[in-house]
Amino acid sequence: MKYRYLSVILALSLVLSGCSNENTSANAGPADTDNSGDTTAELSAVALATGFSRPVFVCSAPGDDSRLFVVEKAGRIMILRDGAIQQLPYLDITDRVGDAGGEQGLLGMAFDPDYSTTGFFYVNYTDNAGSTVVARFKVSDLPDQADASSEELVLKVNQPFSNHNAGMLAFSPVDGYLYVGLGDGGSGGDPQDNAQDPATALGKMLRIDVGQGLPYAVPPDNPFRGSVDTLDEIWSFGLRNPWRYSFDRLTGDLYIGDVGQSRIEEVDFSPASSKGGENYGWRLKEGNECFNPAQGCESGRQLVDPIYQYRHSDPSSPCSITGGYVYRGVAFPELVGAYFFGDFCSGQVWSLRYENGTVADFADRTGELGLGQAAVASFGEDNSGELYIVDFGGTVYKVVPKAP
Repeated sequence: MKYRYLSVILALSLVLSGCSNENTSANAGPADTDNSGDTTAELSAVALATGFSRPVFVCSAPGDDSRLFVVEKAGRIMILRDGAIQQLPYLDITDRVGDAGGEQGLLGMAFDPDYSTTGFFYVNYTDNAGSTVVARFKVSDLPDQADASSEELVLKVNQPFSNHNAGMLAFSPVDGYLYVGLGDGGSGGDPQDNAQDPATALGKMLRIDVGQGLPYAVPPDNPFRGSVDTLDEIWSFGLRNPWRYSFDRLTGDLYIGDVGQSRIEEVDFSPASSKGGENYGWRLKEGNECFNPAQGCESGRQLVDPIYQYRHSDPSSPCSITGGYVYRGVAFPELVGAYFFGDFCSGQVWSLRYENGTVADFADRTGELGLGQAAVASFGEDNSGELYIVDFGGTVYKVVPKAP
């Protein structure tokens, strides 16, 4: 694996304990794939600002088109307005964020859907003891500054190792609940088999209701609510490290970029109509192949294979998927409905469509975007559905039409 920066710590973290190169092409996936791609749209990426310190996420607040919020791994959220990084951070919690490990830090945020009224937003970070913390904060009387003392704990999960902390938070546009993706607890190969253990939150997608008071309520239709052996909060199983996932803002479908071990990176999918309970297979499977055990891994289980996967053996040496978003903007009408995603190690960016159980219009967007040596740590979208790309080296890009 060829890392782009001297900041090797996060690079090692995001590849998540597996970098061997084997097997076949990067395009190989379980779904029927039309690799002709959509060549009608011509894309480019324009740098909006550079100089961020290890940025890992970008988003906008509901109803606010004047600012972007950029999450920095050390524990700050910066505001980007009119191409300029504001001098004072929107939030600074570096005093309580444990950033020593490569995969630790302030890893994600999500604004309350009613942020303009409540002033609430949620963050996901590892604390100084290495535990995952999901907490709620509130904006202060100054709109460009949150109140760092307003923190209220939503949930805390102890982490047995320093890696595989995931970090994403996302509200569903369908049910309004908060979805919290957690990695399998780390090390390599999920030695504690957490992702298949119904008694732990590790290796799961959680679904909680933060609109009914703190810390949270369990939605009444969660698939395992009331179970004697499965946590009420669990929505789905079998995830290794869902670093970035997102909901299609139009359909409510959920796309999950789950980082692989040593062979396969995968895109998992859950339709808006899902009742939950999916098992995406880890550590029984990596992608659509048996992992542990090496044979007979399904053995009567109903496992959900990825809709798309690619292998570390590609000549460009991809090794850590960065999930993105389904495009719902107006700049590229031809690409509406296409899912964008990338790879942290290789800097590649791709798009595809998933319709009626089939992947189509797969396209490699790397060359036309012209990101060069970017380490794609995250994607983002604004209120208009336009897309952004976060380079861990310090730059935030916007995807725009290619200049004539």
